[in-house]
Amino acid sequence: MITANTIKNISRSIALNRQIAILTSSCVPTPTNQTTSQGFHSVASGANKTSSSLVSQLKDREEQIASIGAPRAFTSLNEDTPYQLCFLRHGQSTWNRDNRFIGWTDTPLTDDGVLEARVAGQMLYRSGIRFDEVHTSMLRRSIRTANLALMELGQEYIPVHKHWRLNERNYGSLVGQNKKEVVQEFGKDQVKRWRRSYNEPPPAMHDDHPYHPARDPRYRMMLDKIPRNESLKDTLDRSTVYWEEVIKPALQAGKTLLITGHENNLRSLLMHLEGISPDDIIDLSIPRAVPLAYRLDLETVKPLDRPDGKFDEATGFLRGEWIGGDKAVSQILERDHKQVYDTSVTTNLETDCKDRRKWTTYMDTVLGEPSPEAKAKSANVPHHDSLDNDENRMFFSNTACVPGVEMDKKEPNGHGSISVPPPFPSTSHHIVKAA
Repeated sequence: MITANTIKNISRSIALNRQIAILTSSCVPTPTNQTTSQGFHSVASGANKTSSSLVSQLKDREEQIASIGAPRAFTSLNEDTPYQLCFLRHGQSTWNRDNRFIGWTDTPLTDDGVLEARVAGQMLYRSGIRFDEVHTSMLRRSIRTANLALMELGQEYIPVHKHWRLNERNYGSLVGQNKKEVVQEFGKDQVKRWRRSYNEPPPAMHDDHPYHPARDPRYRMMLDKIPRNESLKDTLDRSTVYWEEVIKPALQAGKTLLITGHENNLRSLLMHLEGISPDDIIDLSIPRAVPLAYRLDLETVKPLDRPDGKFDEATGFLRGEWIGGDKAVSQILERDHKQVYDTSVTTNLETDCKDRRKWTTYMDTVLGEPSPEAKAKSANVPHHDSLDNDENRMFFSNTACVPGVEMDKKEPNGHGSISVPPPFPSTSHHIVKAA
Protein backbone atom coordinates (compact mmCIF):
# COMPACT_ATOMS: atom_id res chain seq x y z
CA MET A 1 0.00 0.00 0.00
CA ILE A 2 1.33 3.43 -1.00
CA THR A 3 1.09 5.92 1.85
CA ALA A 4 1.39 9.68 1.85
CA ASN A 5 4.85 9.36 3.41
CA THR A 6 5.91 7.03 0.63
CA ILE A 7 4.84 9.59 -1.96
CA LYS A 8 6.76 12.32 -0.12
CA ASN A 9 9.88 10.16 0.00
CA ILE A 10 9.59 9.37 -3.72
CA SER A 11 9.18 13.08 -4.51
CA ARG A 12 12.22 13.90 -2.37
CA SER A 13 14.31 11.27 -4.16
CA ILE A 14 13.23 12.54 -7.57
CA ALA A 15 14.13 16.10 -6.58
CA LEU A 16 17.53 15.04 -5.25
CA ASN A 17 18.27 13.00 -8.37
CA ARG A 18 17.40 16.01 -10.48
CA GLN A 19 19.78 18.17 -8.43
CA ILE A 20 22.55 15.59 -8.85
CA ALA A 21 21.96 15.35 -12.58
CA ILE A 22 22.14 19.11 -12.98
CA LEU A 23 25.30 19.43 -10.94
CA THR A 24 27.18 16.51 -12.44
CA SER A 25 26.45 17.80 -15.94
CA SER A 26 28.20 21.07 -15.01
CA CYS A 27 25.06 23.15 -15.41
CA VAL A 28 25.64 25.38 -12.42
CA PRO A 29 25.11 28.96 -13.67
CA THR A 30 28.39 30.82 -14.02
CA PRO A 31 29.32 34.28 -15.32
CA THR A 32 30.26 34.41 -18.98
CA ASN A 33 33.56 36.25 -18.74
CA GLN A 34 36.37 36.93 -16.32
CA THR A 35 35.53 40.55 -15.65
CA THR A 36 31.91 39.82 -14.85
CA SER A 37 32.83 36.94 -12.56
CA GLN A 38 34.69 39.32 -10.25
CA GLY A 39 31.32 40.45 -9.00
CA PHE A 40 30.19 36.93 -8.22
CA HIS A 41 32.81 35.78 -5.74
CA SER A 42 30.35 34.31 -3.31
CA VAL A 43 27.96 31.94 -5.10
CA ALA A 44 29.51 31.72 -8.54
CA SER A 45 32.79 30.60 -7.02
CA GLY A 46 30.99 27.37 -6.18
CA ALA A 47 30.93 26.55 -9.87
CA ASN A 48 34.68 26.03 -9.76
CA LYS A 49 34.40 23.33 -7.11
CA THR A 50 33.98 19.71 -8.04
CA SER A 51 30.47 18.49 -8.74
CA SER A 52 30.86 15.86 -6.05
CA SER A 53 31.33 18.58 -3.42
CA LEU A 54 28.12 20.32 -4.39
CA VAL A 55 26.25 17.04 -4.62
CA SER A 56 27.44 16.24 -1.11
CA GLN A 57 26.13 19.59 0.16
CA LEU A 58 22.73 19.01 -1.41
CA LYS A 59 22.55 15.48 -0.01
CA ASP A 60 23.39 16.83 3.43
CA ARG A 61 20.56 19.31 3.08
CA GLU A 62 18.08 16.54 2.19
CA GLU A 63 19.29 14.37 5.05
CA GLN A 64 18.92 17.25 7.52
CA ILE A 65 15.32 17.83 6.45
CA ALA A 66 14.53 14.13 6.77
CA SER A 67 16.26 13.77 10.15
CA ILE A 68 14.32 16.55 11.86
CA GLY A 69 11.03 15.15 10.59
CA ALA A 70 9.81 18.50 9.29
CA PRO A 71 6.64 18.38 7.20
CA ARG A 72 7.40 18.91 3.54
CA ALA A 73 4.54 18.92 1.06
CA PHE A 74 6.53 20.45 -1.79
CA THR A 75 9.91 20.40 -3.50
CA SER A 76 11.96 23.60 -3.23
CA LEU A 77 12.39 25.67 -6.37
CA ASN A 78 16.04 26.15 -5.38
CA GLU A 79 17.49 23.09 -7.10
CA ASP A 80 20.86 24.40 -8.25
CA THR A 81 22.50 25.79 -5.09
CA PRO A 82 22.97 24.64 -1.48
CA TYR A 83 21.83 27.98 -0.04
CA GLN A 84 18.62 28.17 1.97
CA LEU A 85 18.44 31.78 3.13
CA CYS A 86 19.26 35.17 1.65
CA PHE A 87 19.09 38.64 3.18
CA LEU A 88 18.66 41.76 1.04
CA ARG A 89 18.50 45.36 2.21
CA HIS A 90 16.29 47.66 0.16
CA GLY A 91 17.56 50.02 -2.54
CA GLN A 92 18.10 53.76 -2.11
CA SER A 93 15.05 55.63 -0.82
CA THR A 94 14.46 59.36 -0.97
CA TRP A 95 15.66 59.84 2.61
CA ASN A 96 18.73 57.63 2.05
CA ARG A 97 19.54 60.03 -0.76
CA ASP A 98 18.98 63.04 1.50
CA ASN A 99 20.94 61.47 4.42
CA ARG A 100 17.99 61.63 6.82
CA PHE A 101 16.92 59.30 9.64
CA ILE A 102 14.00 57.24 8.30
CA GLY A 103 12.66 54.69 10.80
CA TRP A 104 9.04 53.69 10.10
CA THR A 105 8.49 56.61 7.70
CA ASP A 106 7.30 55.20 4.38
CA THR A 107 9.78 56.80 1.98
CA PRO A 108 9.74 55.47 -1.62
CA LEU A 109 12.65 54.25 -3.73
CA THR A 110 14.44 56.77 -5.90
CA ASP A 111 15.19 56.01 -9.55
CA ASP A 112 18.66 54.95 -8.39
CA GLY A 113 17.02 52.74 -5.77
CA VAL A 114 15.02 51.03 -8.51
CA LEU A 115 18.27 50.41 -10.38
CA GLU A 116 19.95 49.02 -7.25
CA ALA A 117 17.03 46.64 -6.66
CA ARG A 118 17.12 45.45 -10.27
CA VAL A 119 20.86 44.84 -10.11
CA ALA A 120 20.35 42.87 -6.88
CA GLY A 121 17.78 40.77 -8.72
CA GLN A 122 20.24 40.18 -11.54
CA MET A 123 22.92 39.11 -9.08
CA LEU A 124 20.49 36.58 -7.62
CA TYR A 125 19.42 35.42 -11.07
CA ARG A 126 23.00 34.82 -12.21
CA SER A 127 23.93 33.09 -8.95
CA GLY A 128 21.36 30.37 -9.60
CA ILE A 129 19.46 30.85 -6.32
CA ARG A 130 15.68 30.53 -6.55
CA PHE A 131 13.22 31.19 -3.75
CA ASP A 132 10.03 29.61 -2.48
CA GLU A 133 8.77 32.69 -0.65
CA VAL A 134 9.74 36.20 0.44
CA HIS A 135 9.37 37.92 3.80
CA THR A 136 9.51 41.69 4.10
CA SER A 137 8.29 44.68 6.11
CA MET A 138 5.22 46.89 5.82
CA LEU A 139 7.29 49.66 4.21
CA ARG A 140 7.20 50.22 0.47
CA ARG A 141 10.92 50.74 -0.05
CA SER A 142 11.43 47.16 1.11
CA ILE A 143 8.31 45.77 -0.59
CA ARG A 144 9.21 47.32 -3.93
CA THR A 145 12.81 46.13 -3.68
CA ALA A 146 11.48 42.59 -3.18
CA ASN A 147 9.12 42.94 -6.15
CA LEU A 148 11.82 44.32 -8.45
CA ALA A 149 14.25 41.57 -7.48
CA LEU A 150 11.58 38.94 -8.13
CA MET A 151 10.88 40.46 -11.54
CA GLU A 152 14.53 40.09 -12.49
CA LEU A 153 14.44 36.50 -11.20
CA GLY A 154 11.24 35.78 -13.13
CA GLN A 155 9.65 34.73 -9.82
CA GLU A 156 6.82 37.21 -9.38
CA TYR A 157 4.51 34.26 -8.72
CA ILE A 158 5.90 33.24 -5.32
CA PRO A 159 4.29 34.43 -2.04
CA VAL A 160 5.48 37.70 -0.50
CA HIS A 161 4.66 37.98 3.22
CA LYS A 162 4.63 41.43 4.86
CA HIS A 163 4.77 42.07 8.61
CA TRP A 164 5.43 45.02 10.89
CA ARG A 165 7.87 42.95 12.96
CA LEU A 166 10.29 43.24 10.02
CA ASN A 167 10.06 47.05 9.92
CA GLU A 168 13.10 49.26 10.39
CA ARG A 169 13.76 50.38 13.97
CA ASN A 170 11.97 53.51 15.10
CA TYR A 171 14.56 56.30 15.41
CA GLY A 172 12.33 58.34 17.71
CA SER A 173 12.75 62.11 17.64
CA LEU A 174 15.65 61.79 15.18
CA VAL A 175 13.27 60.76 12.37
CA GLY A 176 13.42 63.28 9.54
CA GLN A 177 16.64 64.95 10.71
CA ASN A 178 19.82 65.10 8.63
CA LYS A 179 22.33 62.57 10.00
CA LYS A 180 25.42 64.69 9.51
CA GLU A 181 23.79 67.67 11.18
CA VAL A 182 22.93 65.45 14.15
CA VAL A 183 26.59 64.34 14.29
CA GLN A 184 27.67 67.97 14.35
CA GLU A 185 25.26 68.69 17.22
CA PHE A 186 25.75 65.61 19.43
CA GLY A 187 29.10 64.19 18.29
CA LYS A 188 30.14 61.11 16.33
CA ASP A 189 30.30 58.72 19.30
CA GLN A 190 26.80 59.54 20.56
CA VAL A 191 25.23 59.21 17.12
CA LYS A 192 27.00 55.91 16.51
CA ARG A 193 25.60 54.57 19.79
CA TRP A 194 22.10 55.68 18.79
CA ARG A 195 22.47 54.07 15.36
CA ARG A 196 24.48 50.94 16.06
CA SER A 197 24.63 50.04 19.77
CA TYR A 198 22.59 47.21 21.27
CA ASN A 199 20.59 48.83 24.06
CA GLU A 200 20.82 52.62 23.77
CA PRO A 201 17.73 54.01 22.02
CA PRO A 202 17.58 57.52 20.53
CA PRO A 203 15.37 60.15 22.22
CA ALA A 204 11.67 59.24 22.17
CA MET A 205 9.25 60.59 19.58
CA HIS A 206 6.53 62.94 20.86
CA ASP A 207 2.91 62.17 20.01
CA ASP A 208 2.70 65.28 17.83
CA HIS A 209 5.79 64.36 15.79
CA PRO A 210 4.98 64.99 12.09
CA TYR A 211 6.21 61.52 11.13
CA HIS A 212 4.66 59.54 14.00
CA PRO A 213 3.63 56.09 12.68
CA ALA A 214 0.21 56.44 14.35
CA ARG A 215 -0.65 58.87 11.54
CA ASP A 216 -0.23 56.02 9.03
CA PRO A 217 -3.45 54.03 8.37
CA ARG A 218 -1.59 50.75 7.92
CA TYR A 219 -0.99 50.64 11.67
CA ARG A 220 -4.53 51.59 12.73
CA MET A 221 -5.17 48.11 14.18
CA MET A 222 -2.01 48.08 16.30
CA LEU A 223 -1.70 51.58 17.74
CA ASP A 224 -0.84 50.16 21.16
CA LYS A 225 2.19 48.34 19.68
CA ILE A 226 3.80 51.32 17.93
CA PRO A 227 7.07 52.17 19.68
CA ARG A 228 8.04 55.79 20.37
CA ASN A 229 11.70 54.85 19.85
CA GLU A 230 13.69 51.63 19.64
CA SER A 231 17.14 50.31 20.45
CA LEU A 232 18.51 47.37 18.53
CA LYS A 233 17.48 45.20 21.49
CA ASP A 234 13.87 46.36 21.04
CA THR A 235 14.08 45.60 17.33
CA LEU A 236 15.57 42.17 18.07
CA ASP A 237 12.77 41.39 20.52
CA ARG A 238 10.09 41.83 17.85
CA SER A 239 12.00 40.39 14.88
CA THR A 240 12.93 37.26 16.86
CA VAL A 241 9.24 36.51 17.39
CA TYR A 242 8.75 36.47 13.62
CA TRP A 243 11.92 34.41 13.15
CA GLU A 244 10.86 31.71 15.61
CA GLU A 245 7.20 31.55 14.57
CA VAL A 246 7.51 31.95 10.79
CA ILE A 247 11.04 31.91 9.36
CA LYS A 248 12.53 28.99 11.27
CA PRO A 249 9.65 26.54 10.60
CA ALA A 250 9.68 27.44 6.90
CA LEU A 251 13.43 26.78 6.66
CA GLN A 252 13.11 23.47 8.46
CA ALA A 253 10.34 22.46 6.09
CA GLY A 254 12.83 22.77 3.23
CA LYS A 255 11.91 26.19 1.84
CA THR A 256 14.46 28.64 0.47
CA LEU A 257 13.69 32.15 1.71
CA LEU A 258 14.49 35.71 0.74
CA ILE A 259 14.22 38.26 3.56
CA THR A 260 14.11 41.78 2.17
CA GLY A 261 14.36 44.47 4.81
CA HIS A 262 16.13 47.37 6.44
CA GLU A 263 19.57 47.77 7.92
CA ASN A 264 18.62 47.49 11.58
CA ASN A 265 15.99 44.80 11.35
CA LEU A 266 18.48 42.78 9.26
CA ARG A 267 21.23 43.50 11.82
CA SER A 268 18.96 42.17 14.56
CA LEU A 269 18.24 38.98 12.62
CA LEU A 270 21.92 38.48 11.80
CA MET A 271 22.82 39.06 15.45
CA HIS A 272 20.39 36.28 16.39
CA LEU A 273 21.50 33.96 13.57
CA GLU A 274 25.26 34.44 13.99
CA GLY A 275 25.34 34.81 17.78
CA ILE A 276 27.02 38.24 17.63
CA SER A 277 27.53 39.72 21.09
CA PRO A 278 25.89 42.98 22.26
CA ASP A 279 29.35 44.56 22.52
CA ASP A 280 30.35 43.63 18.96
CA ILE A 281 27.10 44.42 17.14
CA ILE A 282 27.92 48.16 17.15
CA ASP A 283 30.50 47.49 14.41
CA LEU A 284 28.17 45.61 12.02
CA SER A 285 26.74 47.57 9.09
CA ILE A 286 24.77 46.27 6.09
CA PRO A 287 25.04 47.71 2.55
CA ARG A 288 22.05 48.43 0.38
CA ALA A 289 20.98 46.03 -2.33
CA VAL A 290 23.77 43.42 -2.12
CA PRO A 291 22.36 39.94 -1.35
CA LEU A 292 23.87 37.88 1.50
CA ALA A 293 23.40 34.10 1.08
CA TYR A 294 23.60 31.42 3.78
CA ARG A 295 23.98 27.66 3.98
CA LEU A 296 22.36 26.39 7.16
CA ASP A 297 22.30 23.40 9.46
CA LEU A 298 18.55 22.83 9.27
CA GLU A 299 18.35 21.07 12.61
CA THR A 300 19.76 24.01 14.57
CA VAL A 301 19.05 26.64 11.88
CA LYS A 302 22.55 28.01 12.36
CA PRO A 303 25.03 29.01 9.64
CA LEU A 304 27.46 26.53 8.15
CA ASP A 305 30.99 27.80 7.60
CA ARG A 306 31.89 29.51 4.37
CA PRO A 307 33.90 27.37 1.92
CA ASP A 308 37.09 29.19 2.97
CA GLY A 309 36.32 28.57 6.66
CA LYS A 310 36.56 32.30 7.44
CA PHE A 311 34.22 35.14 8.27
CA ASP A 312 33.47 37.66 5.53
CA GLU A 313 36.17 40.26 4.91
CA ALA A 314 33.75 43.17 4.60
CA THR A 315 32.39 43.05 8.16
CA GLY A 316 34.40 40.32 9.91
CA PHE A 317 31.28 38.89 11.59
CA LEU A 318 29.37 36.85 9.01
CA ARG A 319 29.51 33.31 7.66
CA GLY A 320 27.16 34.19 4.86
CA GLU A 321 28.51 34.97 1.38
CA TRP A 322 28.03 38.34 -0.29
CA ILE A 323 26.79 37.83 -3.84
CA GLY A 324 28.91 40.54 -5.33
CA GLY A 325 32.03 39.89 -3.29
CA ASP A 326 33.51 41.22 -0.07
CA LYS A 327 35.51 43.93 -1.82
CA ALA A 328 32.44 45.60 -3.32
CA VAL A 329 30.67 45.53 0.04
CA SER A 330 33.71 47.06 1.78
CA GLN A 331 33.72 49.96 -0.67
CA ILE A 332 30.02 50.63 -0.19
CA LEU A 333 30.28 50.51 3.61
CA GLU A 334 33.24 52.89 3.56
CA ARG A 335 31.20 55.34 1.48
CA ASP A 336 28.23 55.02 3.86
CA HIS A 337 30.46 55.66 6.90
CA LYS A 338 31.87 58.83 5.35
CA GLN A 339 28.39 60.00 4.40
CA VAL A 340 27.25 60.03 8.04
CA TYR A 341 30.27 60.52 10.31
CA ASP A 342 32.96 62.38 8.34
CA THR A 343 32.11 66.02 8.90
CA SER A 344 35.04 67.06 6.70
CA VAL A 345 33.09 65.72 3.71
CA THR A 346 30.75 68.53 2.77
CA THR A 347 29.23 66.98 -0.35
CA ASN A 348 26.40 64.46 -0.38
CA LEU A 349 28.01 61.21 -1.52
CA GLU A 350 24.60 59.87 -2.57
CA THR A 351 24.09 62.64 -5.12
CA ASP A 352 27.53 64.01 -6.02
CA CYS A 353 28.38 62.52 -9.43
CA LYS A 354 32.12 62.18 -8.81
CA ASP A 355 31.75 60.45 -5.46
CA ARG A 356 28.88 58.27 -6.64
CA ARG A 357 31.04 56.91 -9.43
CA LYS A 358 33.76 56.22 -6.88
CA TRP A 359 31.68 54.66 -4.11
CA THR A 360 28.41 53.35 -5.53
CA THR A 361 29.23 52.02 -9.00
CA TYR A 362 26.79 49.15 -8.68
CA MET A 363 26.72 48.22 -12.34
CA ASP A 364 30.51 48.00 -12.51
CA THR A 365 31.63 47.12 -8.97
CA VAL A 366 28.96 44.53 -8.30
CA LEU A 367 28.19 43.10 -11.72
CA GLY A 368 31.69 43.56 -13.10
CA GLU A 369 33.31 46.11 -15.39
CA PRO A 370 32.23 45.31 -18.97
CA SER A 371 35.00 44.47 -21.41
CA PRO A 372 35.37 46.58 -24.60
CA GLU A 373 33.95 43.66 -26.58
CA ALA A 374 30.92 43.43 -24.27
CA LYS A 375 30.36 47.18 -24.55
CA ALA A 376 30.42 46.94 -28.33
CA LYS A 377 27.97 44.05 -28.34
CA SER A 378 25.60 45.74 -25.93
CA ALA A 379 25.07 48.56 -28.42
CA ASN A 380 23.78 46.17 -31.08
CA VAL A 381 21.71 43.55 -29.29
CA PRO A 382 17.89 43.50 -29.69
CA HIS A 383 16.03 45.76 -27.28
CA HIS A 384 14.53 42.88 -25.31
CA ASP A 385 18.03 41.62 -24.50
CA SER A 386 19.50 44.82 -23.11
CA LEU A 387 18.93 47.79 -20.87
CA ASP A 388 19.92 49.98 -23.83
CA ASN A 389 16.52 50.76 -25.35
CA ASP A 390 14.39 53.84 -25.84
CA GLU A 391 12.37 53.47 -22.63
CA ASN A 392 15.46 53.01 -20.50
CA ARG A 393 17.28 55.82 -22.32
CA MET A 394 14.48 58.09 -21.12
CA PHE A 395 14.83 56.67 -17.59
CA PHE A 396 18.59 57.09 -17.42
CA SER A 397 18.61 60.52 -19.05
CA ASN A 398 16.33 61.74 -16.26
CA THR A 399 18.78 60.55 -13.59
CA ALA A 400 21.69 62.88 -14.15
CA CYS A 401 24.37 60.53 -12.88
CA VAL A 402 23.29 56.92 -12.35
CA PRO A 403 25.94 54.80 -10.55
CA GLY A 404 28.00 52.82 -13.04
CA VAL A 405 26.23 54.22 -16.12
CA GLU A 406 28.23 56.68 -18.14
CA MET A 407 26.37 59.19 -20.27
CA ASP A 408 28.28 60.06 -23.42
CA LYS A 409 27.82 63.09 -25.66
CA LYS A 410 24.29 64.01 -26.65
CA GLU A 411 22.76 62.29 -29.65
CA PRO A 412 20.42 64.02 -32.14
CA ASN A 413 17.40 62.75 -30.16
CA GLY A 414 18.64 64.65 -27.11
CA HIS A 415 19.59 61.60 -25.06
CA GLY A 416 23.06 60.36 -24.26
CA SER A 417 24.21 56.91 -25.33
CA ILE A 418 24.50 54.45 -22.47
CA SER A 419 27.39 52.11 -21.80
CA VAL A 420 26.07 49.05 -19.96
CA PRO A 421 27.53 45.75 -18.78
CA PRO A 422 27.06 42.56 -20.81
CA PRO A 423 23.40 41.99 -21.73
CA PHE A 424 21.11 40.46 -19.13
CA PRO A 425 19.67 37.01 -19.89
CA SER A 426 17.57 37.07 -23.04
CA THR A 427 14.34 35.69 -21.52
CA SER A 428 11.98 38.60 -21.99
CA HIS A 429 10.21 38.37 -18.62
CA HIS A 430 13.48 39.14 -16.84
CA ILE A 431 13.52 42.67 -18.26
CA VAL A 432 11.77 45.23 -16.11
CA LYS A 433 10.43 48.40 -17.68
CA ALA A 434 11.79 51.55 -16.10
CA ALA A 435 9.46 52.82 -13.42
